[in-house]
Amino acid sequence: MYNQEVNATEIDVLSLLKTLWSKKFLIIITALFGAGIAFVYSSFLVTPQFDSTTRIYVVSQNVEAGAGLTNQELQAGTYLVKDYKEIILSQDVLSRVKTELGLVEDISDKITVNIPVDTRIVSITVRDADPNVSARIANSLRTVAAQKIIEVTKVSDVTTLEEAVPAEQPSTPNTKRNIAIGMLAGTMLAVGFVLVVDILDDRVKRPQDIEEVMGLTLLGVVPDFKKLK
Repeated sequence: MYNQEVNATEIDVLSLLKTLWSKKFLIIITALFGAGIAFVYSSFLVTPQFDSTTRIYVVSQNVEAGAGLTNQELQAGTYLVKDYKEIILSQDVLSRVKTELGLVEDISDKITVNIPVDTRIVSITVRDADPNVSARIANSLRTVAAQKIIEVTKVSDVTTLEEAVPAEQPSTPNTKRNIAIGMLAGTMLAVGFVLVVDILDDRVKRPQDIEEVMGLTLLGVVPDFKKLK
């Protein structure tokens, strides 16, 4: 009994594979169609966005004086780094940047602040459709934020590690990745459609279907005379 179930399962799997193979052109066309949609979407429907990043390092008074730092001071510095992020994204700083650059639209959603673990390095990234604008905002934000950090936290200095420059290549959209995703989605959609249609099709296609569905012993098969001619 168990062997019969295993054989039936194997036959079903082979049947599904044969069905997929017979529909290979449909699957390929659907995959290419999905890739084409992804290409059109990435190339013509989405506005490219450019990232510009500037980095700063906050110098404490003890470091500037050449004194050693205690563990408590290091721990306090770690907590202060989190404060720097809030200062950079504060409305006061953003308003000054907008005024300095003559901007009207909100820029808070364009800014990302990253702080590597156990460092006092702060990375400020600005994303905009214009690479020159993103670089200008990032550099202006760095300058204004540095002044505000010194004013609020009383640190010795904020050093610029890296200035923002206009990006040559857009960060989004990733056309190659989107094409691959579109092709994969098209393939999965076509395969799923073919398998569902085949599984829901309860017509008798093979002599074995009578034995499996009705549990009857097959005594003989009447040949198709049209195929014999």
